[in-house]
Amino acid sequence: MTWLVAAADELTYHWRALGMAARRSRLVQRREAVGHTQESLAEILQVDRSTVGRWESGRGSPQPWMRPRLARALRLSVDQLADLLAPSGSTETVPLLAGDDDALAPVPAMRADHGHGLVAAVAVDSAESAVFLRFASASNVDDTLLEQIDADISRLAGDYVSKPVSEVFHDIGTLRRGVFDLLHGRQHPYQTSHLYLQAGRLCGLATHVALDLGQYTAAATHSRTAWRCAESAGHDGLRAWIRSVQSLIAYWQHDHRQAAELARAGLPYADDGTIATRLLSLEARAAAALGDHVSALRAVEAGEAARSTVAAVDLPGVFTFPEAKQFAYAGTALLALGSQAHVNRAIEASSRAIAMYESAPQQEQSSGDLLAAHLDLVNAHLAHGDLDGVQEKLSVVLAAAPGRRTASISSRLQALSTRLAEPAYAGSPIVLTLRENVREACSRPALTNPPELPQ
Repeated sequence: MTWLVAAADELTYHWRALGMAARRSRLVQRREAVGHTQESLAEILQVDRSTVGRWESGRGSPQPWMRPRLARALRLSVDQLADLLAPSGSTETVPLLAGDDDALAPVPAMRADHGHGLVAAVAVDSAESAVFLRFASASNVDDTLLEQIDADISRLAGDYVSKPVSEVFHDIGTLRRGVFDLLHGRQHPYQTSHLYLQAGRLCGLATHVALDLGQYTAAATHSRTAWRCAESAGHDGLRAWIRSVQSLIAYWQHDHRQAAELARAGLPYADDGTIATRLLSLEARAAAALGDHVSALRAVEAGEAARSTVAAVDLPGVFTFPEAKQFAYAGTALLALGSQAHVNRAIEASSRAIAMYESAPQQEQSSGDLLAAHLDLVNAHLAHGDLDGVQEKLSVVLAAAPGRRTASISSRLQALSTRLAEPAYAGSPIVLTLRENVREACSRPALTNPPELPQ
């Protein structure tokens, strides 16, 4: 708010003539009594020395959020500090100026015996309006910058689908922090709302990073921040999408009931894009894990119906829900239902997901969904006793680079290793080999830790 200092110079002449502010000698005495210079107090409070000087001279007052910190530094209560901030009665007067840490003090009512009278008061009044005009017109962003941030978010969301997390992690964090910094400044209301939308989307991408690394506490924190941003932006589409990501967090923490409830909670916010299909697919998968056949099948069918009504174009990458991903989720849900008929449908759905992804452009091929669909086929073939099919599909997963193996894929591999160790497969040399291959893959480093932040 350095602009406000310059603008307030217009008021200096009038305020000096009116003798508005008295030097706070008691505040100076207290600072000296506890052994502080202006410099040392400013250092503790992380403000400029001139800010402390303005407080003591009566040119400005500490912001409300700063007063508890100042009181602690001076070993006072907030009430005692308020008393010291009151004019000390000195006849030495100085003009009130505003700085980065100060709030403009209100102009006191004119006294009847004041020499300048009403004309001077009107002059001060109009100068204050001029200061506020500059304040109301100021912005640290423009529409071109907002457009560029939108473009960067779309690029990162698209890259996230097909590139390793390590290649996009730094860019997501850097852009997110940049938007946070902008929000600490001043913008026009519509620009602030837009920045909150951008911050929410970037926190959503950060949630995905933490989720893929298996850092569920961090993911939950990012998602709560994203939800707060969606609320501040008043954006239903983002609200719905954040609920879908929170459902994912609950699912991979094995809280399937919460995962289903979060997916349902997002549906009232769904727009005309693919988010309703995403939420219903998440509900289906969670309900199937709970053994709720009726709800799972209903959600699968509702998701298919929602696909046919999509009328809006989503942001790319992780913000959209392609049909291939819908088939991958359906395969997982149907496989969890367990009956032979459902396992057959799961094989059909997972195979279709793989075919659709493999025929898509490289930048739209989700390596995570491809590996998940192959693992679903591994389990489906194992349920049918088709060990050749198990070997074929598992080989694709085991050949994947460790950087492509997210926390969810590692979790699926560990579950498969446990299943292969069941007594029913104890006498099979093929299964023994498969189990050793899976164990060896699980022992290799995977994508479990974030890259180091740039210094």
